Amino acid sequence: MSDTAVSTKQPYLLSAPALVLFLALLGAPLLMTLLLSFNGFDFNRGILPGYSWANYWEVLSDEYFHEIFLRTFGIAFAVTLVCMLLGAPEAYILSRMRSPWKSLFLVVILGPLLISVVVRTLGWALLIGGNGVISQSLQALGFGSFSLMFTTTGVIIALVHVLIPFMVLSVWASLQKLDPAVEDAGISLGASQFTVLRRIVLPQVMPGILSGGMIVFALAASAFATPSIIGGRRLKVVATTAYDEYLNTLNWPLGAAIAVLLLIANIVIIVSYNQLLERRYARIFG
Repeated sequence: MSDTAVSTKQPYLLSAPALVLFLALLGAPLLMTLLLSFNGFDFNRGILPGYSWANYWEVLSDEYFHEIFLRTFGIAFAVTLVCMLLGAPEAYILSRMRSPWKSLFLVVILGPLLISVVVRTLGWALLIGGNGVISQSLQALGFGSFSLMFTTTGVIIALVHVLIPFMVLSVWASLQKLDPAVEDAGISLGASQFTVLRRIVLPQVMPGILSGGMIVFALAASAFATPSIIGGRRLKVVATTAYDEYLNTLNWPLGAAIAVLLLIANIVIIVSYNQLLERRYARIFG
């Protein structure tokens, strides 16, 4: 075999072990879930051997599932928007800090990632619940009870706390490529700080904001622990609905169909979002 052939195949050979591991740990379970979603189900006999589109038709034609999917993606969109509004300024302030404050606050921002999502969500439940710290404080001041448990607002607040580090990291990575001297040059030429932020900084970090938004949206749409604890059974999302079908009603095929549809919807939204951004940036910079 010639050296040219070896060099051509070398990237594929080097990536083969990771590809095999990916297919074994992720591809195989996804394929099994997809096949399971086509099985029938009977409460007396369990999973039926035949294959059909009945589970998908049930999800796509039932308004109950429509409401759950709309609620899920509505929450994901709200969480993404709030993370953008809070995470981008936070990352900018962090990038302009000097040592050792920059390292200290970077640890503070990334610290929640070192703690289990369940633990963090339970902390929010203790904070915003009917008998939580905020409610008891308001009652002591004579303002009455307060609770965000089992509400969309409570789920959004908890998810923002869980996912905002991903937005901060994405924007912060983009800011590392921005030379502070460019901002100083704009100010020295008479531009205000707001103009510099709007005309110089924001266009440079917009790819980081948009990529961070993509990550946050995907994670929020598929989140399970936070909506199940804060939202409970009153406020179901797609992930908790699939969980209920698997473990409560034992209708595994329907739960698999719900999970597959969530995956497909996420892929369609993210790919469409990415293509839209690519076309826009191609018009601007092309």
